[in-house]
Amino acid sequence: MIEIINGGGVTSAVGFTAGGTYAGLKTEVDSLDLGILVSDRQANAAATFTSNSIESPSVTASRKRLEKGVARGVVANSGCANCSVGEQGFADAEEMANLAGSHVGLRGEELFVASTGMIGVELPMALIRQNVTNIALTSSGGTDFARALMTTDSKHKERAVSFVHDGKTVTVGGAAKGVGMIHPNMATMLCFVTTDADVEGDFLQSVLFDSVKASFNMIDVDGDQSTNDTVVLLANGASETSQISESSSGADLFREAVGYICTELAKELVRDGEGAQRLIEVTVEGAETLDEARLSAREIASSLLVKAMVHGRDPNWGRLVMALGKSGISLIEKKVDIFISEIHIVHEGVAIPYYKEAVVSAMSGSEIPFRISLNIGEHSATAWGCDLTEEYVIFNSAYST
Repeated sequence: MIEIINGGGVTSAVGFTAGGTYAGLKTEVDSLDLGILVSDRQANAAATFTSNSIESPSVTASRKRLEKGVARGVVANSGCANCSVGEQGFADAEEMANLAGSHVGLRGEELFVASTGMIGVELPMALIRQNVTNIALTSSGGTDFARALMTTDSKHKERAVSFVHDGKTVTVGGAAKGVGMIHPNMATMLCFVTTDADVEGDFLQSVLFDSVKASFNMIDVDGDQSTNDTVVLLANGASETSQISESSSGADLFREAVGYICTELAKELVRDGEGAQRLIEVTVEGAETLDEARLSAREIASSLLVKAMVHGRDPNWGRLVMALGKSGISLIEKKVDIFISEIHIVHEGVAIPYYKEAVVSAMSGSEIPFRISLNIGEHSATAWGCDLTEEYVIFNSAYST
């Protein structure tokens, strides 16, 4: 079984250090906006990236590094997406990696590159050159690294867990950012996961792909997909345990640990969505296939009408049915059951008597669960979203001004 590490993060795993500094990329002088995460030895690497047709050159640079299958760490900045700036963007991404590498005694090609912030603005390389050496890497610097990723996030996001493999403790930790432009399809969110397990490369990529598909690809804040989405998983083997592969004894626990980290961080992203007051959790069960369960759950969680319904605590279940049908999955209407906060309000496609006031009261909490039973199969999936508030509209109406 896995154990939660209270207060843990990306440097909870053995052999990882990190840090962050304020380089002037953001206007808030008390914030951090440039960070480095490093393994003390070469690590097997896996990653997924945005599938947006327009991508940041920082993503392009990281794709190059993934081809090698190994890396030593990550350099990341917030306050500037380094996107839609022409060829200069790639040159700047490579220079930022080289600067960070030189500072920590590595080659720039050994570091993944990640950027987040305003699109259409070049990286202020003079500020990065001047301040990158201010980053002090420590085994307790994971929180500073997580803070350096933040843009409109109201809080940093970290998680860590451990499990026993070969009689020794193995740790998996992670940090993530993103509260707007969130509708990942990986294949503005960033996530970095570390482990001191020795994990075979193909299995590492498989675990990350499956975990992302069930977590970050199942969340929505506003239906918009960033040009910079990046998730990186580094496994450095510092626990000195036997290698974990698809057929080894530690495979299931490792999958569970990475899946837990990704899911918890994904939920934190939508819980902290711009202007959000409530987390929406949508579970679709009894679907014919897993893909259809995922598609319909995500369709409901990303519906603007459902988001508005949750914000107003309005038990208008017709909006759930609308979004379910819009997904285009296989269903039989007369078999559909719907629950709001576990209150059964629709049976076999038809409303049943319920106390509206009780449902309104149940929708006053900070987390609102919807459960839709299709009753035609055995597959289920869960997606997460947040309510749509006036604050989201006000905030994004003046993002650049």
